[in-house]
Amino acid sequence: MDLKQFKSGTYLQKYQYRSFIPSLVNHTWVWSDPKINTLLEEATHKLGALDAFSKQVPDVNYFIRMHVVKEATTSSRIEGTRTNVEEALLKEYEVDPERRDDWQEVQNYIAAMNHAVRRLRKIPVSSRLLKETHKNLLSKGRGASKMPGEFRRSQNWIGGATLKDATYVPPPHEEVNSLMSDLENFLHNDGIDVPSLIRIAIGHYQFESIHPFLDGNGRIGRLLIALYLVSTGLLAKPTLYLSDYFDRHRLIYYDRLEVVRQKNDMIQWIAFFLIAIGKTCERGILTFEKIQKLREDVEGRRLPKLGKRLPNAQKLIMELYRNPRITSSEVVKYLAITPKSANELIEEFVKLKILNEVTGGRRNRIFSFQEYVRLFR
Repeated sequence: MDLKQFKSGTYLQKYQYRSFIPSLVNHTWVWSDPKINTLLEEATHKLGALDAFSKQVPDVNYFIRMHVVKEATTSSRIEGTRTNVEEALLKEYEVDPERRDDWQEVQNYIAAMNHAVRRLRKIPVSSRLLKETHKNLLSKGRGASKMPGEFRRSQNWIGGATLKDATYVPPPHEEVNSLMSDLENFLHNDGIDVPSLIRIAIGHYQFESIHPFLDGNGRIGRLLIALYLVSTGLLAKPTLYLSDYFDRHRLIYYDRLEVVRQKNDMIQWIAFFLIAIGKTCERGILTFEKIQKLREDVEGRRLPKLGKRLPNAQKLIMELYRNPRITSSEVVKYLAITPKSANELIEEFVKLKILNEVTGGRRNRIFSFQEYVRLFR
């Protein structure tokens, strides 16, 4: 299929609305536009650079969690939540009750993402994996009644108050299983020569067009990208997420997807997607560079001043990379030390400007590694 000859699908007229049935995608794709070749080369190069850089970061798994938290807050924000990175790190009892629903959606996303990455070790990117991930995503809160873990069995829509005034109406639910099967086969078809980044660009568009779930499609569709990059070996770790780029270019993102359906223009969508990959890789490398610089300062200059407390301080700083908000009782538990020793160590971290007390009280105090958290805003 030449991209210039691509026909996006057909419209099925229903009572007072039209639903869109996307064309099948499981076949070879070719293109004559040299711009795609250049963008593909640049995106592949930058993705390789990000992967190589992440492999050079000592203890990189400690920092993956904050990447996940940032992705969860950003991807959820696209869907209307208003939880930021700092709030996402709070315990449930610390969250303003009026903001708890948003906070819960972000926590669901974090749990769903971590589950999906773990499951990749045993099963491929597939409808089965996406359903499991969706079940975690909608396990609690506002989406719990929207068939968690199951493809929809009714018509959904995007935009507008009703089907009649909707911005986009996906295919009827009877078409979902066959369309998702075709998408899954396309992502894994070894009999066709399609570069992986082109596959997942088309795959993301197709998933968003199918909209197979009653709710959570946007978040699952964006997570699909990261899962596919890890599953194909393009990334050793889940260090690249496009939600931040899509959020900052939200109108263009939605427009490029819609232009495919309305004007059969897959080229503009693929170009946008490849640019998003490249720009996100650049930001990812910059974040890792800032992490390395901060570590050199904290571990190489500040912590050695603690003398005999250095071994426990080194253990604590590694835990703070994973969980940058902490209490004295958590330090007691993590380091297996007395409350007195824990409080003394925390005070030393405050003096070294590593931790800041963020509650303003004298009891039940919470401390934050804010210098580190700011890197993920």
